[in-house]
Amino acid sequence: MRIPVVPLFAVSLGADTVQVGWINSAFMCMAGLLSIPSGLLSDKIGRRRPLLVGLILLASSSLLLTISQTPLQMGVIYLFFGVGMAAVTPTLMSYVADITPPEALGNAFGWYTMALYCGMTLGPAAGGFLGGLIGFRAVFVCSGCMIAMMMVVTFFRLPDPPRHLRRAAPTSDFLTTLRQLAKNRRLLACLLVTVGACMGFGMFITFVPLYVRSLGLPTVAVGIVCAVQALANAVARIPAGWLCDRIRDRRLLVSGGLFFFALANASFSLCHSLVTLLCASSAMGLSMGVAFTVICALIADSVPGHIRGLAMGCYNTCVYAGMLCCAIGMGMVIHNYGFHRGFVVTGAIIIVALFFFTVIYGSPQKIPRYNEI
Repeated sequence: MRIPVVPLFAVSLGADTVQVGWINSAFMCMAGLLSIPSGLLSDKIGRRRPLLVGLILLASSSLLLTISQTPLQMGVIYLFFGVGMAAVTPTLMSYVADITPPEALGNAFGWYTMALYCGMTLGPAAGGFLGGLIGFRAVFVCSGCMIAMMMVVTFFRLPDPPRHLRRAAPTSDFLTTLRQLAKNRRLLACLLVTVGACMGFGMFITFVPLYVRSLGLPTVAVGIVCAVQALANAVARIPAGWLCDRIRDRRLLVSGGLFFFALANASFSLCHSLVTLLCASSAMGLSMGVAFTVICALIADSVPGHIRGLAMGCYNTCVYAGMLCCAIGMGMVIHNYGFHRGFVVTGAIIIVALFFFTVIYGSPQKIPRYNEI
């Protein structure tokens, strides 16, 4: 709900485009930096407490935005928003993996990520509508109250998974655990391709709105293009999860999904009308939905249960790292060579990341099912 409202609210408080960028960067940096220690913490103390603390921070940050008076205050509040996201996202993903049988991981992450993208489709639409109807500050109150409701649901309906589902954590220190993960080729392959693929996603959410406006299309066209991408992304998740649980070599789904994801990114350079933009955004959403659902399942299946939270934290850090690298690097490419070159370069980066994923991941015959009980 806050996605379309926060930039407009910041501008109403006197922020320029640079300051708006810093406000969002504060959230992304904190979420990226703290996802790994948050995941490790959930491995040590259980999933329930980090989830509750994260939801408290998310609800509080929404409510605090209602009393902010300057862009600087908004930036500080968004630091806490990033901390809350870092506490919730890897912990919740680990929770899903903990309570799911190994033969149903793809289906479980299909439903989980489908719910995520349904929220990302409906939330901005609701936030934009309510912002025009009742004002920006009221939207933050609505957002905070909805998150508080989810905190109640978590408290009463999401107990800690039994410890044996995560397996008893050994008494190794953080560095030893990181070295253990660094030797896991399949995990490293998934994290590497996540960074590359999220540069493509970062290209979409950061620069496609500007590209749409540069074509002379109205602001409403930006919303339509983004909504179509998110809707296609959500629709693809359930069948992707179903296929993931039934195909022997899951790498094929990742490879096929990311190959078409790269083509969809590059195809934006050929789009000059709303119809072609909608076709490209639909292809991007469908291919991304397939690839990322399977990547989540592969990560959950490639590590022991007692370090699954840490692995999911690494995944979320890679998501934010890819988006940040795109915002910085592709911004310079677009400034010097234009949008068209930027889209092509992004597609090429995804192909390169996919190549290294294929080389590093190795043979599927040797995949250990760590989450079997």
